[in-house]
Amino acid sequence: MKVKVNKDACIGCGACASICPDVFELNDEGLSEAKVEEVKDELQDEVRDAADSCPTGAIEVKED
Repeated sequence: MKVKVNKDACIGCGACASICPDVFELNDEGLSEAKVEEVKDELQDEVRDAADSCPTGAIEVKED
């Protein structure tokens, strides 16, 4: 699984970083970014939950 955050859609609510801090963090601009591009198997469910919880749909998940 690969993940990225669409910076144009992100509003910086931080839900993704709260749900999966191993993958997402808020940058200096207050917007979310993925710390990794390739998601480990054990974190994939959390990444899906974070994507589903994003109010703007800014998290793009690409299943392998």
